[in-house]
Amino acid sequence: MAQTAVTRERLFALRETIAKLEGKPVPALAAAEQEALGAGNAARKRGKAPQFSFGVPQLDEALEGGLPLDALIEIRTRMFRDAGVSSGFALALAAALQHKAEEKNPVLWIADKVGSIEAGVPYAVGLKDFGLRPELFLHASPRKLEDALWLAETALESGAFITTILEIRGNPKSFGLAESRRFHLRAKSAGRSLLLLRQSGEEEASSAHVRFLAEPAPARERPLPDGSMLGGSIGNPVFHLTLEKSRNPAPLSLFLEWNPHDRQFLTVEQSAVTRFPSELAAHSGAAFSASLHGQDRPQEMGSLVAFERAS
Repeated sequence: MAQTAVTRERLFALRETIAKLEGKPVPALAAAEQEALGAGNAARKRGKAPQFSFGVPQLDEALEGGLPLDALIEIRTRMFRDAGVSSGFALALAAALQHKAEEKNPVLWIADKVGSIEAGVPYAVGLKDFGLRPELFLHASPRKLEDALWLAETALESGAFITTILEIRGNPKSFGLAESRRFHLRAKSAGRSLLLLRQSGEEEASSAHVRFLAEPAPARERPLPDGSMLGGSIGNPVFHLTLEKSRNPAPLSLFLEWNPHDRQFLTVEQSAVTRFPSELAAHSGAAFSASLHGQDRPQEMGSLVAFERAS
């Protein structure tokens, strides 16, 4: 079954190359979509495809029951300085999958070389505090993107990892729509998920089944046993997620908190006040008066009505 899917994918890629050389419309894109739908229908006939339920009704409903575990899932950030958000969300997903899975398969993280220099590499003690098992976590940092793509494809084909995390930077030409389609079909045939971390990437056409936009959000205060909050403390990490692509056309944006102890996600209401009590002003209002000749902060625009000039 897996070999048949790979053979057909190579045939689609060959047709696409020929079409590009002849200057004709690319038929392989539609053919690949039919292949993916056919694989999904076959999986539904054998039994429902494996899914991961977040335990959040509105998110699970938007994902038609949960996150598919045999597909390409993309998590992107607008700026590279937010790499910790997408990385944290991917690690939280990996920890939740590792906790619920009966088999003790490891997690493979394939890092971007430049990204590792700027954002750092996973730390074993931190992984354990985050809910992962360091002894079941493998990290690879290939020098070239081509090597990283080969390693990710081989990892999916082997089926040895509960999930594979592939980190890339931006929107490289060597990883476009055709490559994302190939990885999605590979994940579908292998029955494993591939988490694509697109750090500082723009929204583009992709064969990913689901795409999240991850943005930073302030953590809540740490709760005490009596239910009150410990002022000035830092609680569990919070992710601001926007479901950019799914089969549900309705947009969805929410704040998810990751509880590493229970290894589960919780929805939280984001407060408008994100500073500690000691950092809040004693009196409401502007801290400084507007500058006399310099540039002031841009004001929020309201309703504009066109009038003729008085002079």
